[in-house]
Amino acid sequence: MIDKPSYPLTTAENSVESYFGNEIADPYQWMENPEDPRLEAWIQAQNECSEQYLSQIPFRDKLKTRYRELFNYPKLFGLKKAGAFYLFSHNDGLQNQAVIYRQKGLEGEKEVFLDPNAFSEEGTVALTLLSVSDDDRYIAYSFSKAGSDWSEIRIKEVESGKELPDVIDWVKFSNVSWYEDGFFYTRYPRPESGKEYSAATSNSSIFYHKLGDDPQMDELIYANPADPHRYHNAILTEDNAYLILYVRSGTHGFEVHFKKMSDAGWEFQPLFTGFEHKSFVLDHTDGAFYVLTDQLAPNKQVVKIYADKPSPEDWEILIPERQDAVIEDIHLIQGKWIANYLKKATNRLIQFDAEGKEEKEIPLPTLGSVLIAESHKDDTELFFAFSSFVYPSAVYRYVIDSGKEEVFFQPELDIDRNAFTVKQKFYPSQDGTPISMFIVHKKEVKPDGKNPTYLYGYGGFNISITPVFSSSHLLFLEQGGVLAMPNLRGGGEYGEAWHQAGMRMEKQNVFDDFIAAAEYLIAEQYTSPARLAIAGGSNGGLLVGACVNQRPELFAVAFPAVGVMDMLRYHKFTVGWGWIPEYGSSEESEEMFRYLLGYSPLHNIRPGLPYPAIMVTTADHDDRVVPAHSFKYTAELQAKSSSERVHLIRIETNAGHGAGKPTEKIIEEITDKWAFMLYEVGRAK
Repeated sequence: MIDKPSYPLTTAENSVESYFGNEIADPYQWMENPEDPRLEAWIQAQNECSEQYLSQIPFRDKLKTRYRELFNYPKLFGLKKAGAFYLFSHNDGLQNQAVIYRQKGLEGEKEVFLDPNAFSEEGTVALTLLSVSDDDRYIAYSFSKAGSDWSEIRIKEVESGKELPDVIDWVKFSNVSWYEDGFFYTRYPRPESGKEYSAATSNSSIFYHKLGDDPQMDELIYANPADPHRYHNAILTEDNAYLILYVRSGTHGFEVHFKKMSDAGWEFQPLFTGFEHKSFVLDHTDGAFYVLTDQLAPNKQVVKIYADKPSPEDWEILIPERQDAVIEDIHLIQGKWIANYLKKATNRLIQFDAEGKEEKEIPLPTLGSVLIAESHKDDTELFFAFSSFVYPSAVYRYVIDSGKEEVFFQPELDIDRNAFTVKQKFYPSQDGTPISMFIVHKKEVKPDGKNPTYLYGYGGFNISITPVFSSSHLLFLEQGGVLAMPNLRGGGEYGEAWHQAGMRMEKQNVFDDFIAAAEYLIAEQYTSPARLAIAGGSNGGLLVGACVNQRPELFAVAFPAVGVMDMLRYHKFTVGWGWIPEYGSSEESEEMFRYLLGYSPLHNIRPGLPYPAIMVTTADHDDRVVPAHSFKYTAELQAKSSSERVHLIRIETNAGHGAGKPTEKIIEEITDKWAFMLYEVGRAK
C-alpha cells in the first residue's frame, strides 16, 4: 500500500469578495496571478508530490508500454481540396504533432507540406489547416504554441510550397474567408505582456488582409468597442455576393448580419437578431439565403430567406425539422443536400434533392460518429470521417452523381471488434427524465458489481457526446474495465431544448443526470462505489467537481480535468465572459449568485466528507480555462478534506487546454490516469 503523501503547504490569505452584501472568503486568490513568484515553486512542489506517489504504482510502466503500442497507428484528419491537390493532417502514429501533407489526386504519393515537429524539440507547436483560396493557389493555416488558443495565421503556396512572409498574430477563434487577393479574419488587440494567458480577452474585430501588406495596416471591417465582450466572425457566401457577419455574446446563440459586397462601405443589415438562437447561412442564390436554424425549430430546419424579406413569416421551409433527430451539419454539393443528422446520439447521413425532397440514406459501417469535411457547391465528391467505439476514425469518399462510396483512408489497427459489447441504455434521472448512456466492455465482463468502471460526462454548451474511438479507452477496456458515457442534459444530443434544460438555473439537472448514471451502473451490477471512477474535462471538470461535493460516497476516484471550478469568478479570465449565457454570472443578480454558489466546486468543499481519490489535471498555458481554477480547487481540497484518500494535481508544463498537446505528453498523462484509477480501485492486471 502506497502511503498518502504530505501535501505541499499552500499560503492562505485573508482575501474576501463581496456579492450583494455577502462576504465570500477567497484565500487562494493570489494563485490567479501567473506572475506571483510563489506560484512556480508551488507548481513544482505539487508535481513532485504527484510524481512521488504515481511512481510507486507497480504496473505504471507496463500500462505505458501497452498504451504506446495502442496509440501507434496512423491518423488522418482536416482534409481539404485545393485544385488537383488534397491537403490533410496525418500522424504516422507516435509523432508529437500531425504533419500536413499534400497529395496530387486520389492515387498520388503523399508528400510533406508542413512539418511542425521541426519547429520545436518538445513538439509543442501545432498547425491547423484553415482555408484554401478561391483560386486554389494558397492555403492559410494557423500556427500555435504550447497548446494556447492564441495563434498566428500564415500563408503558403499550394503548388510550390513557398511560404509567404505574411504573419498575422494575436489571433484567436478565427476563420479565414478569402476574397480577391486577400482574406477576412478575426484578431484581438495585443494583450499586456505577462498576462497573455490569464487576462480577459476582449474587443474581437474583423479585418481584411491583402497578401503582401503589413498586417498592422489591415483594413478594419467591423468592431464594437461599445460592447467589447462579443465574438465576431465573417464568412463570404460562395458566390462572393455577401459577407455574413456572426456576432456572439458568448457560447450560446448569435446574431447574423449581412453586407452586399457590391455596395460601398461596411454597413451590415440584420438577418437574425438576438442571442437566443443559432443560424448559419449555408448558401446564397439570386437574393435568397439558405439557412440552417434552430429558430422555431429546436432540432433545426433549413429555410430559404430573401434578403429583402427576412421576417420568419416570409421564410420558405426547405427541409423541415424532425422530432426524432437533430441536424448537426448540412452541405450543398452538385445540387444535393447532404445532411448529417444526430439520432439517439449517433449520426446518420441523409441525401436530399435541391428542393429538399429526401432521396436516400448514405450507408455507414455501424452506429457511430460522422464529421463532414469542408465542401463546395461545385465539388463532385464529399469526404467524411467515421468512427465508433471499436472503429478507429476512417475517411470515406462519396461521389455525388454515382452514389459510389469508397474508403479514402483506413487506419491499420488490429482490433477484434467481436470481443466487445457496445450497448445504449436509458435510465431515469432524478426528475424522471429518460437519459441515454453508452456502455462498452469486453464480452467476458460479468455483472458482478466488481468491475472497474469509468463514467465520463460533459453536459453543456450544446456539445454532443457520441461514439468515437479512443486508444486510451481501449487500454482501459483491455483491463476488464467498463466504459460508460451518458448523454446529459446541457448537451446537444437531443436538440436545443435538451441543451437549455441544463443551462443557467437548470444546471443542477446535469449533475442529477450524472449521479443517476452512477446509481444505474451500481444497481445493474456493472460496478460498485468502491470501483467507480468519474471523469470530465473543462465544463466536464465542473461536472465532476460538483458531483464529488454532492455525492462523495458514490465514487472511488475522480478526474476533474482543466475544470471550471470557481463559478463566482470564472468570467474574469481570458474568454470566460463568453460562458455567461451558459452559466449566468455571480454579478448579474443575487438569485444567480446564490445558485452558482450552491454548486461551485471550489466553494462547496467541506471537512468530514468521504471524498474519493482525486487527481486534478491542468496545464500552465491553458488560456481557455485558466489553471488558477484547478490550483485553487486543489489547495482548498488538500486543506479541508479529512478523507483517507489521496488528492493530487498533475500540472502539465508548456501545454494548454488540450488541443495541440504533443503525443509524448498525452501518453504520459493517460498512463498516469489509468495507473492512478486502477491502483485506487485495486483491479489492475
